[in-house]
Amino acid sequence: MKSERLLFKNSDGLELSARLELPIDRKPVSYAIFAHCFTCNKNLTAVTNITRELTNSGFAVLRFDFTGLGESEGDFSETNFSSNINDLVCAADYLATNYGEPTLIVGHSLGGAASIFAAAVINSIKAVATIGAPSSPDHVKHLFEEDITKIETQGSAKILLAGRPFEVKKQFLDDISSKNMKATLANLNKAILIMHSPQDATVGISNAAEIYTNAKHPKSFVTLDGADHMLMNSRDSKYAGQVISGWVSRYVDTEEVKKLRPKKTVLARIGSTGFTTDIQSGNHSITADEPLSVGGDDFGPNPYDLLMASLGACTAMTMRMYADRKGWAIDEIIVHLSHEKQHVKDCQDCDTTSGYIDKIEKEIEIIADLDSEQRQRLLEIADKCPIHRTLHNEVKVYTKLI
Repeated sequence: MKSERLLFKNSDGLELSARLELPIDRKPVSYAIFAHCFTCNKNLTAVTNITRELTNSGFAVLRFDFTGLGESEGDFSETNFSSNINDLVCAADYLATNYGEPTLIVGHSLGGAASIFAAAVINSIKAVATIGAPSSPDHVKHLFEEDITKIETQGSAKILLAGRPFEVKKQFLDDISSKNMKATLANLNKAILIMHSPQDATVGISNAAEIYTNAKHPKSFVTLDGADHMLMNSRDSKYAGQVISGWVSRYVDTEEVKKLRPKKTVLARIGSTGFTTDIQSGNHSITADEPLSVGGDDFGPNPYDLLMASLGACTAMTMRMYADRKGWAIDEIIVHLSHEKQHVKDCQDCDTTSGYIDKIEKEIEIIADLDSEQRQRLLEIADKCPIHRTLHNEVKVYTKLI
């Protein structure tokens, strides 16, 4: 996906830091807004993963830091649930003015509750998806219940959330207590998807049941079985994004996502920051990246891993093709590969006399009832795959600017 850094103003004129994530061809079929959890920010891995899945379906997604959080201006202690809702409305207005009207809003935890209230007043929103959302905004009080008396009597208190200090004022408590989720859901008149984990230890699954009961059709529930509240396992957040992408297609009128057609066989595109690269090959999208250790985001395999994957896939396919032609029954072929730079002095059969060579090792498992001669023949076939031959042949690469 392509990311653009943006700034937009809230209702008080403070600048909020945002990112607009675009699909690979930069031609979104619709726009969405993501609301992060209480005291979180727009850059959480779960937020990024869900956003990426939505962009793969053609959505452009605006994710931003609420007032007083992350890179946004403002004093957190002066904010409340109502200001979060207003921030979402301002985000929708910004999109509508500068890009296109948002049709989907996604919210995590308290951001999910805020998304429901915001969806009720943003006319262009057709669908809202919540993840681990409380059935009432005042549910958040349990995070600092030991300080509530102090907040109510002294007007404010410093609390620790996830090891970080925040000042919470009495006006925050008054505000969350004033919100009627049941009435808002009853009059929402928009499609809603409720996603929740039965194992959520922060916001219990009963909250999802209450939201579902009070919401009107069309409403859907999907369990995030095994996930924690913060979706720390990337598989959970990616799954959530995929489910939302499929579900929303029922309610948002979008054209079929048009894949970017490369002028050649494959297209690779990198954005203005980082190493995350979108790859398009025919109807197939792939993401490449570098690991965290070298400054990447680890959103996909690195280029050498992709090269190894190409060789491994070609090897397995070639062996399968040969075995099928021979009528040999094979359950599985598993190819393990590694790549490293090796000095020529450590190479016994290299033509190169100085410097380093690229060393690739292939180890192959054949899960089948075959004799030793059959296995040996398959080993010989493994090195006859087209990619293997290309790597050994003379290769010329011609590069030009267009």
